[in-house]
Amino acid sequence: DEAVRGTCEDASVCKRFAVSVGYWKDPYIQHFVRQAKERKAPEINRGKETPFPLKPAGYYARVHGVSYLIKAFLKKTECNCQIVNLGAGMDTLFWRLKDENLLPKKYFEVDFPMIVARKIHNIKSKPPLSKPIMESHSGDSLLIDSHSLDSSRYSIVGADLRFSSDLEEKLKKHNLDVRLPTLLVAECVLVYMTPQQSAELLRWAASTFPAVMFVNYEQVNMTDRFGQIMIENLQRRQCSLAGVELCKSLDSQRERLLLNGWETASCVDMMKVYSFLPQAEVRRIEGLEFLDEKELFEQLMQHYCICWASKDSSNL
Repeated sequence: DEAVRGTCEDASVCKRFAVSVGYWKDPYIQHFVRQAKERKAPEINRGKETPFPLKPAGYYARVHGVSYLIKAFLKKTECNCQIVNLGAGMDTLFWRLKDENLLPKKYFEVDFPMIVARKIHNIKSKPPLSKPIMESHSGDSLLIDSHSLDSSRYSIVGADLRFSSDLEEKLKKHNLDVRLPTLLVAECVLVYMTPQQSAELLRWAASTFPAVMFVNYEQVNMTDRFGQIMIENLQRRQCSLAGVELCKSLDSQRERLLLNGWETASCVDMMKVYSFLPQAEVRRIEGLEFLDEKELFEQLMQHYCICWASKDSSNL
């Protein structure tokens, strides 16, 4: 677990670096993470993690691909919904959605208690983070302790995603409404769980909410040599990808969702996502840093994917 928790720090540092270079705007990441001392390779900023060395992070294509699906869900539901961000780490999406007037009825984050405690400490000590929570809050006084924070629009919950009954109990204490259309987001989370554990989480989500969508970003095509190098690199850091057998292909990713209670499932690799981006924006970000290893960049992008699944009794 310690090595898995460490990937949160890696991701946050690389996100902040990409923001500082100008890939996208995020005025909140600076309040959660120190500035990176070393320069990150351009293929890291644009894609995901390199195998030499492996540095998990949120980069341009990932941020915009996941964001596209989230905003589509918010618009479809007219924000009359809830979002549950699983393994959220130091993510800043709540603050960015508030700035765009796109907050759902309630936004939940879940992560290991140790990571949650750190995030809450930052929020409490930094007005640019705490003020938006207070501005969106109504009703009774805001509840906050070392491992959870609960306001009327935003909650952080310390829980282990490998135990979905415990997760549901904690979310309901923070006013999770199972009747509301719900979007669950997991970015490089399921791969650290065994296939049985992730299946249990997916089945729980599909059976709990009448109208629900699941967005999953993680590795794919991991049986080739490039994928094996990525796995070996993580193993050298004592970080095991317990669920990597489900990351064999886009088909195996889709099948995992369909076998665990989801009615529809789609999956695209990140090279495809990159090709969907507006060309003017692609030219802008490609002008930020010189990318001499185009083949490496394409290989990286082909080893990550975004999958989305839905189960919808209300025909959204």
